[in-house]
Amino acid sequence: MKTKKVWFITGASRGLGLALAKKLIENGYYVAGTSRSLNALIQELGNASETFLPLEMDVTNDKDVKEAIIQTIDHFGVIDVVVNNAGFGQIGTLEELSDQEVKNSYDVNVFGYLNVIRNVTSHLRKQKSGHIFNISSIGGYVGNFPGFGIYCSTKFAVAGFTEALAEEMKAFNVNVTLVYPGYFRTNFLSKGSVKTPEKPIEAYESARELEQAHLGQIDGNQPNDPEKAADALIKICQQQTPPGHLFLGKDAYHYAGLKMELIQAELAKNEQIGTATEVESTN
Repeated sequence: MKTKKVWFITGASRGLGLALAKKLIENGYYVAGTSRSLNALIQELGNASETFLPLEMDVTNDKDVKEAIIQTIDHFGVIDVVVNNAGFGQIGTLEELSDQEVKNSYDVNVFGYLNVIRNVTSHLRKQKSGHIFNISSIGGYVGNFPGFGIYCSTKFAVAGFTEALAEEMKAFNVNVTLVYPGYFRTNFLSKGSVKTPEKPIEAYESARELEQAHLGQIDGNQPNDPEKAADALIKICQQQTPPGHLFLGKDAYHYAGLKMELIQAELAKNEQIGTATEVESTN
């Protein structure tokens, strides 16, 4: 009987997914890692072994996802922890991003997660145990970043269905944690991981300034260490009652705090107007 859990991680060839996979393997866990590039996985984490299974998988392809999950269970006998992590950033204002650019973002960042959830929950439900981590972003809690509206909206979507999923899986003893990372020093903002608008509109000066700040100044200078994020996820998974929401990074806590203060202030300011909507009693 395995004493260490089996983790299924999407987007395991780079960024947070890679840091987590490495940390788990080093500590004796079993890992199935997926990526669109099998060679990238093998180069970073090695060939298939008793403890590691590299899988080429496109999260937007439901058949691919189903086969990868079946292969993982065939290899390890079980899946204990699922980390929905694969995704990319799309920069651009709502006006300048094309319909196709927006759909591509949702295909990977939203429907990719749902493909994994749809195919893995039946196994977790039947075994009556497991843990799902859905990686959102602090941009899935705070959306006031000009030029990042579509990206943030995909992460807000992840937050919404993760909260529902947590309730749906309670009866089956499956834990669900929604993760809001701040800025981590990965290649997320590097070429190949983040996309800029195909037809930018220069009139959006604030969006262009924030775009250049992310690509030129923030990239490589992010305040958070992905290895420490990996440590945090492992610790959360070991808790008897893991949280439904996990903010990662002092910056994430800062932005979340500002959002909470704003909401509380606006609730108080407009309470009389906002609560004057009830149907008046006829008695």
